[in-house]
Amino acid sequence: MALHRLTSITLGVPDVDAAADYYEDFGLTPVGDGTAKRFATQEGGEQLKITHSPLRRLVELGVGVDDPDDLDRVESSLAKLDVIGKRDETSLRVLDPNSNLMVVLEIAPHLVQTPVEQVPYNGPGSPARPNGRAPGVERTNKVRPKKLGHVVIGSRDQDASQRFFTEGLGFKATDHVPSLASFLRCSTDHHNILVQKAPVDFLHHTAWEVDDVDEVGRGATEMLEGNPERHVWGLGRHHIGSNFFWYLKDPAGNFSEYYSDLDCIVDDALWKPSVVDGAKGIYSWGPPLPPSFIKPEDLGALMTGAHSTR
Repeated sequence: MALHRLTSITLGVPDVDAAADYYEDFGLTPVGDGTAKRFATQEGGEQLKITHSPLRRLVELGVGVDDPDDLDRVESSLAKLDVIGKRDETSLRVLDPNSNLMVVLEIAPHLVQTPVEQVPYNGPGSPARPNGRAPGVERTNKVRPKKLGHVVIGSRDQDASQRFFTEGLGFKATDHVPSLASFLRCSTDHHNILVQKAPVDFLHHTAWEVDDVDEVGRGATEMLEGNPERHVWGLGRHHIGSNFFWYLKDPAGNFSEYYSDLDCIVDDALWKPSVVDGAKGIYSWGPPLPPSFIKPEDLGALMTGAHSTR
């Protein structure tokens, strides 16, 4: 696969400082200085930039490629869709007109992740940690995401945006939800982007990987202490992707997800995409799905003010 990971995102929000405080609380590490706020994950490097925008939106998405030949191939594929980007020696910038998202393909190193020590779990008749407490309940360290995993965006023409990412950029489809969209990947992760049909282009959520389900729960619990308004949905587990999740909301209205245990696809020939509809297209278990997760509370305001983001 010429594409190999998401490198970074740029969020546009009305109040940069408030959003920056939120993502620092979320566990990202501030880097640099200046007007734009920038943050790093533990293993992905600098992966979040926050800039001012009248309405909340995903301004830019970075995707890593190996070399200039990869950029050449993508440029040629996009031309078949009548989409023209801006090219230099190390990157290709191209706008998906239906989601109003600028995608930057850039030559970047592969992400190398340090294996996480597998903690023991007791099972019926199989005490893996006799005479000892579970390691997850003894942790006191700050939860810090390892990397940016995926983003979910809305598009006014979901089919066209999906062709942009698959036929144009080279993303692969992993699983399909007929009533929603397809899960697309540019790495060995089950999905790195999902484009859903929407009346206006908007950012639904960003997702950040942590070590395990204990870190999902610990991170969300800390975020909600004194800030219950941040809660959206969780703790739960998705059927598609298999990941544990907990969704929170930043001050601008963007959802952010702690996740762990996402399906990993290291051999395309061994993975067969499935069509999953109904409740399993959203989740396997967890609290009842809040209506605001499917239709964010500010969607009407985004539609009314969409012209101001152009």
